[in-house]
Amino acid sequence: MVSPLPDGGRAAHGSMPAELPDLLRQHLQAAVEEMEREIRDQVPEYAGDGRGEYALRVERTVSDTVAFFVDSVDHPDADARHLTELYMHLGELEARQGRGLEALQNAMRVSSQIACRRFIKDAYRLGWSRETLGRLTDSLFMLLARVADAAAQGYAREQGQLATEREQRRERLRDALVAEPSPGHEAITELAVAARWDPPRSVGLVALPAGAPAGARILPPAVLAAWDAPVPYLVVPDPEGPGQDRLWPALRRIGTAAIGPTVPLTQGAVSLRWARHALTLVERGLLPAGGPVRCAEHIAPLATLAAEELVGATAGAVLGPLLDLAPARRQPLAETLLTYLQSGDNAVVAAERLHIHEQTVRYRLRRITELTGGRFTDLDGRLDLMLMLSWLVRSGRAEESA
Repeated sequence: MVSPLPDGGRAAHGSMPAELPDLLRQHLQAAVEEMEREIRDQVPEYAGDGRGEYALRVERTVSDTVAFFVDSVDHPDADARHLTELYMHLGELEARQGRGLEALQNAMRVSSQIACRRFIKDAYRLGWSRETLGRLTDSLFMLLARVADAAAQGYAREQGQLATEREQRRERLRDALVAEPSPGHEAITELAVAARWDPPRSVGLVALPAGAPAGARILPPAVLAAWDAPVPYLVVPDPEGPGQDRLWPALRRIGTAAIGPTVPLTQGAVSLRWARHALTLVERGLLPAGGPVRCAEHIAPLATLAAEELVGATAGAVLGPLLDLAPARRQPLAETLLTYLQSGDNAVVAAERLHIHEQTVRYRLRRITELTGGRFTDLDGRLDLMLMLSWLVRSGRAEESA
């Protein structure tokens, strides 16, 4: 509701000369025409021959405002609610068109300036008292304040409604981007247009732990967020493209986060699934916490996680001789063999990575050869072996009791 005027929301003028309303009506049409001309000249949005329906609506409303004001001089109890509703509607239309209220406010300012000029001119010409002129101008500005407030309230109300609708469209788009199966490129594009979201060629999904700090939720507008999901996530358009400089500092403020692979627009579910797998590894201490990790940089542990049940069931057949050792002996041998294979069979590099002497590496490799009969030195099945060793070391099984 708009703010009330004195006297229960009705125009209040005090005592006015009886002949004043008739004098004002004599010049009503001329005043309206002058206001319309000045509005077209001074407010660019309402100028030109191609003025739209909205500009004409503003002019009609200004005319109605002047007519109401003159009538209220004769009838101080005139109800202004119809007029304020007109201005609320104008404010709503401005918001719906994505404009501000400046043009409407400028039109009202121009109209009030013309009205005041005419009042002063008539006051000198007709000998009005200073009190009459003061009451007349005060009443005018009270009315203008009332309708300006109505326009602002209509504008704010419509903006709130538009924001709610836009957020709902963004949520529908976000859900479609991670749906499995995907609704298809055409359907996603239609949702993107409705949400005013430029559809990119690719997306990347970011999985987040629950309870991200509020300050870290300030993200670029193009990022679609699901903060209330069981595992919160973000949809990032073109994560490898330009313009993402603002995103990565925001992710660092969040702390732990897992960035899924970059995928085509219709494969967001794939990126989200792997991002959540990576977050699981972070929570289990198998990937570093405290900052964003990229799936593309941790393919081996992710692949092992995806096949963890199979790896665990077959580890005995592949790693049997190592698994039979006591944990204190098993762990350094498994870690050394894995690092040696990751270093391209280079004992010097492996020693540097493990922070031990090169001869210690060579001793452990000989011990492994003795246990396995040299089976682990074969090229066949080396990838399988590295996945098994990675699972053994990263999962902590190398340190558990046999």
